[in-house]
Formats: sequence, structure tokens, C-alpha cells
Amino acid sequence: MTTTSTAPVSLYGFLTPKPGHADELRKLLMDLVEPSRGHEGSLQYHLHEQEDGRFFLYEVWRTQEDLDRHNATPLLRAFMDELPEHLEGAPEAYFGTMRSSYPGGQRRAPKIA
Repeated sequence: MTTTSTAPVSLYGFLTPKPGHADELRKLLMDLVEPSRGHEGSLQYHLHEQEDGRFFLYEVWRTQEDLDRHNATPLLRAFMDELPEHLEGAPEAYFGTMRSSYPGGQRRAPKIA
């Protein structure tokens, strides 16, 4: 989905690992965090693990174009190729334009140590 909006966009959802695949899926997802945070336009990139074993991924990008560029990287393409092997069903994914103001405007969010 490509738009010309300058508002930040978010991508978020749940990933349910197949039985016996939680460790592999966790590693794949964790291996995306720091590189993705370093991509141009990344404002937020967080991975959570739910008590029920699902993983929740939350991303905020400065623009749709930044998200598209991120999704086209070899890192993400390789991840997407390997992902179905570890998932129970399809990812539960949502996409939206951020309507509340983003703290700090359009600047890159500071890295938290």
C-alpha cells in the first residue's frame, strides 16, 4: 500500500509460532529489531512476547515510502521467505496512518540505551 501522506504510518500485529518453533521465531524477530531501527525513517520498532506465546510487533515509520523501502531490503525479504515455516496460520497484521501527534514531530526518535 503506497500513499503520499506525510503522517507517520504504523504496522502492528501478532505472530503465532507453530508448536516447537517459538525459539526459532523469537530469534528471527529479534534479529530484525536493531537493523530495522537503523533504517531511514524508523521511528519505533518493538517486539513483545505475550503470555500465550504469541509475538506482537509494533513499528512506526516516518512515511509510507520509508516503510516501503524497509520492506524491500534483503533482510526483510529473507525474513518473509522464512517466516511461514515457523508460523501457525497467517500473521494477524494491521496497518494505519497515525492520527495522534508523534512526539518530536517528524524527527527520528532518540535511541534508548
